Amino acid sequence: MDIRRRNNVNVTGPDDAPVLLLAHGFGCDQNMWRLVVPALAKRYRVVLFDYVGSGGSDLAAWSEERYSSLQGYATDVVDVCEELDLRQAVFVGHSVSAMVGVLAAQAAPERIGALVMVTPSPCYIDDEGYRGGFSTEDIDELLASLEANYLGWSSAMAPVIMGNPERPELGQELTNSFCATDPDIARVFARTTFLTDSREDLKGVSVPALVLECEQDAIAPREVGAYVHDAIPGSRLVTLDATGHCPQLSAPEATTRAILGFLESLK
Repeated sequence: MDIRRRNNVNVTGPDDAPVLLLAHGFGCDQNMWRLVVPALAKRYRVVLFDYVGSGGSDLAAWSEERYSSLQGYATDVVDVCEELDLRQAVFVGHSVSAMVGVLAAQAAPERIGALVMVTPSPCYIDDEGYRGGFSTEDIDELLASLEANYLGWSSAMAPVIMGNPERPELGQELTNSFCATDPDIARVFARTTFLTDSREDLKGVSVPALVLECEQDAIAPREVGAYVHDAIPGSRLVTLDATGHCPQLSAPEATTRAILGFLESLK
């Protein structure tokens, strides 16, 4: 199978530079990184891709069985790394992709040498001694609404996820991205995203890690960032002066500075 076509792989930046592999979250595609790529590509080789089922990927390669677990998305990551023969790449994962990166690093440690986790959450559901931000009932209602009327759900939820109500164009962009996703594929990805508990997986992270959180995030509250930071020994936690769940769009300069600062610390 042609992995580059399947996952709509695009590469920019100097050929001989260290590699950054950027992975999008639920309902999105690689276009969500466009505001941070120019600055990153000045110093690094930036690899962009779409998970199967998203963006410009080959939809014919999608299967519910494979993509009903985060491991299916992690396999996409490893496939791309092997296709490009990436070694010790820095994986930059947004939202649910932060946990996908954890799995990919464990599956192919020679391919991924560090993790940048942008607004991560290992578990969205509150538990004893843990605040994920949602009750079980909240998630059940969210998924039922999504499955009943995906376009309506997208129009209502995307602005909440994005935050920044004073900049409605950001919420509209995320709405458009959600609405461009096939509803049946989105249903599976949403259940995988919101029902997976990856807290135990964090204990296996042995590579340098940056946890990027926002001051206010309706999807991943500050307690989640602190939890991820505490669970990964030696990780760095940076709180951006930003609002919402997608700082690469709402605060691209601050996001870029934080990523570059972390990358400099690895040298």
